[in-house]
Amino acid sequence: MGIRLTQAPAEEPVSLDEAKLHLNLDPADTTWDVKLKSLIVAARFHAENVCRRVFVTQKYDLYLDAFPFYTYYGVIPGYVPVDQLPAAWMTMRNYAVRFRGSKIDIPFPRLQSVDEVTFTDSSGAVQTLDPSLYVVDNVSEPGVLTPKAGTYWPDTLNTTNAVKISFTAGYGDAADVPEGIKTWMLLRIGSLFENREEVSVAYRVTVQALPYVDTLLDPYRIMGYA
Repeated sequence: MGIRLTQAPAEEPVSLDEAKLHLNLDPADTTWDVKLKSLIVAARFHAENVCRRVFVTQKYDLYLDAFPFYTYYGVIPGYVPVDQLPAAWMTMRNYAVRFRGSKIDIPFPRLQSVDEVTFTDSSGAVQTLDPSLYVVDNVSEPGVLTPKAGTYWPDTLNTTNAVKISFTAGYGDAADVPEGIKTWMLLRIGSLFENREEVSVAYRVTVQALPYVDTLLDPYRIMGYA
């Protein structure tokens, strides 16, 4: 699996003016503008890596060597989808579990849209999959792509990167990014600005981390992909 950024965010979640305000710098003073812009980007990258999501709208191409392998039931051999369990078992469930055979997890939630799905068919020709043949779940995080009910993914050529899924992800504009993420970024920018070297050297000083800072990102973390 490979993934490539095709459209970077048009803006950062935290603006230069917001960073200056946080650091008590004069908005009219441009001395630190270049440095602050780089620190904003660095803080955003760090937060996105920790959360395993992207913030301001971005576009990506996801590459797979093939669509998920399936059997008669539409799942990898050795696994039985919940909807294929005996009826007596099904009555014991106190909540519904959706059939997800052949699902594809789309990284970097929040998923806004799947823009195009192309694949190299068994003859070597590149085909665009009709959107009516797949279902996009942009409510789940990460988002999920599945074949339409009653259908399966098409066969592909046995080659690398036979499938390409183009998608748009992110909360939206900077104004749509949660405040907890922005607050964490401002705190990290402040720390990076005040300590601009790899190490900090001090004498007779006790340095203590603020325990609540990193927990600001906890509500936005994607802990794993099913």
